[in-house]
Amino acid sequence: MKNKSEKLIKALAWIIFTIYIIMLFYFMFFSERYGRTIIHSDYNYNLELLREIKRFWNYRELLGLESVVVNLAGNVAGFIPFGIMIPFLSKKRRNFFLVTLLTLEFSLLIEVTQLVTKAGSFDVDDLLLNTLGGSIGYMVFGIVNSFCKRWRKKDAKKEKEDIYR
Repeated sequence: MKNKSEKLIKALAWIIFTIYIIMLFYFMFFSERYGRTIIHSDYNYNLELLREIKRFWNYRELLGLESVVVNLAGNVAGFIPFGIMIPFLSKKRRNFFLVTLLTLEFSLLIEVTQLVTKAGSFDVDDLLLNTLGGSIGYMVFGIVNSFCKRWRKKDAKKEKEDIYR
């Protein structure tokens, strides 16, 4: 029974992860709200670390709260699920540095694709924020996983005590 429910949970997790990836690609490449349908004639890129973050912060009143939150917090929040799901789906990938590296690589793939397709811009600040999001996601996974392990140990200990009564 336990094995069957674990398989069901894994299957559901894969479905959720797939939906998450599809939604992420939609927002990164096709969302009209964020100007993704506009194909630029030039390649847009930022290779100066923290340039766009500073710009958004310094001009936050002019740009508006929504624009600042979507750009800064959105890049972090958008990759938190990635950092949670990778170690959940694969026990081999339950390592902070590996998940951080995978997040950086996935973010780099998105940024390069945006540059090549001209459906956005390549931005090293996005790489930084996305990677930070994946790292935070891994930490959330670690905290939740440690609580689950303790809870399972307590349950197993209680079952053992009940057997001996």
